Parts: sequence; C-alpha cells; structure tokens
Amino acid sequence: MKPSPWLIPRLGVNIDHFATLRQLRGTPYPDLVEVARLVENAGAHQITVHLREDRRHIQDRDVFDLRKKIGISLNLEMAVSPEIVKIAHKVKPDWVCLVPEKRQEVTTEGGLDVLKMRKKLAPLIADFRKKKIKVSLFIEPDVRVVEASHELGADAIEIHTGKFCNAAQKRFGAKSASIQKQELKRIASATAQGHKLGIHVHAGHGFDLSNVRKVAALGGIEEYNIGHSLVCRAALVGVDQAVREMLSAIQAP
Repeated sequence: MKPSPWLIPRLGVNIDHFATLRQLRGTPYPDLVEVARLVENAGAHQITVHLREDRRHIQDRDVFDLRKKIGISLNLEMAVSPEIVKIAHKVKPDWVCLVPEKRQEVTTEGGLDVLKMRKKLAPLIADFRKKKIKVSLFIEPDVRVVEASHELGADAIEIHTGKFCNAAQKRFGAKSASIQKQELKRIASATAQGHKLGIHVHAGHGFDLSNVRKVAALGGIEEYNIGHSLVCRAALVGVDQAVREMLSAIQAP
C-alpha cells in the first residue's frame, strides 16, 4: 500500500533505557514486558528495542519475550551483523530497522551509509522481506540516500533527527539556530522525496516534547520512535502520562 502523508502519526516507544536501569545492578526489574504493556495501554502503537552486539541493555531473552507477550507491533533495531540477523530471523519481529553501530558510542551517532553498503544491504533486505519481516533503514536526511533505500527495496526509511534535535536543544551554541533551520529543511526534503517514491517515512533520535513538535508540524512522517526523553519523563510522571504527552506532541503539534 502506498504511504499517505496525511495519516495520523504512530508512536513507537523505545524501551532500551528501562533495560539500562535493570542492567546497572543486574536486578530482575524493571520487567520489560510489564513496561511494554503500560506503553501499549497508554496508546502507543509500537515497542522498539535495539539489540546491541555488546548487549549493554536489551538482552536476547527480552526480544523473544516481547515478541510472544505484547499486543502491538515490535520493531527491532539492529546492526548489520550475522549474529543479530540470525536472532532476528528467529524472533520474526514486525519490523527490523537496520542501523550503524559502534561499540564505543553512547548512542547511535548517525545514519547508515546506504550508498557504500548497497551490495551488503540488498540480500539482507530481500531475505527479511521473504520472511515477511518489514525493513526500514536508519538514514541521514539526504535525498540521495532516500532514493538508494527505495532502490534497495526497503519498506521504510527512518530519518536520523539527531543533529536537528541537538540544535533545538542549543548544543551547538551560537550556531544552533542556523543548524536547526538547515536540518529542518533537510528533514522536510527527505520526507517529501520518500512520499514521492512511495516509501514509508519514519523518524527518530533525540526527540523530546519540545523539539518533536517542530518536526511533526511539517507533516508527512508516519511514525516516530522515541526513547530516552520519554523514559526520563516517565521517571517523573509515570509511563502512562509520559506516553500520552508524547502522543499529543506528535499528533497535535
């Protein structure tokens, strides 16, 4: 089905950092299935988790448990790694989102280099789709990369919004305003090209309740995957309210 830019955006909640709290002390809590059910009951449309190669937060058993026990879509973020690909084939999530990954990074630092990785990505995407697993590629807001993603047969792109969000949080000092404006234009152009080509457009990375509204106001992005700021907000107001606030931010900016 061809994507529509006029759909009400979906919210995917990344629950990695609930697992981070658990891993800090090796406790059995917080229970990620319980967290996922709270997220679902609050109205979110998807659970997103990143099974990293170093297993710093999400563990293999978490992905299998969530697949069996949640009632909404499961989106598995993953590196292009043979080990993780095998796990994804066994889990059969609704979506896989292929992302770049470095062991030393605190969080994902940029989009996948689709242009350089075409030969590696093509068979992976084809294999996932053959197994009825939808594929998104986590990319920079670059029209050329959107086009390459479409040519490779990806079901969706997920636009990496980290630079825009950092600029909106004034992390670039005096240059923040100009960078924010430039990045917003790039996001808008990538989104428009995605819809022109008929590929689904998602977005994620660095969003909070304030900066996400500026992107949502552009229209055209069908799904937002948001984690860290939502987990931080949940520590103050609870999971239910944190999810409902974010839904409002993306759907009625």
